[in-house]
Amino acid sequence: MSAPGQAEGAARRPSRQRDAVLGLLEELDGFRSAQDLHTLLRERGDTVGLATVYRALQALVDDGLLDVLRGPDGEAGYRRCSPSHHHHLVCRSCGLTVEVAAPPVERWTARVAAEHGFADVRHDLEVFGTCRGCAARRG
Repeated sequence: MSAPGQAEGAARRPSRQRDAVLGLLEELDGFRSAQDLHTLLRERGDTVGLATVYRALQALVDDGLLDVLRGPDGEAGYRRCSPSHHHHLVCRSCGLTVEVAAPPVERWTARVAAEHGFADVRHDLEVFGTCRGCAARRG
């Protein structure tokens, strides 16, 4: 999906702010909110506004470079993602996120969509639980 006013398939102009956000996310694990990223960028001396961070994040999501995940509170978290279709296992305690392929989910989705006459289907699957490390700490 192209940004408003941008032709489908057209390349975006390079942006210092977008590069800074992407560079930061490449260094971090787990999903981070726009506010967290804004704070980290400011701590590094980058004078970027919060609205600009939100715009950069949306552009990176639109370009398929980031995953976005809404938490139980509705807040969006962002992380660098692999380019292939995948799903996530997310630890509710520490936020550890593991990308997983799920061929049975893909087959089920295609079958259910076809049964109901849907085409051009997309889906997201996030599985929340407790990772091995957090479970061990809880005893």
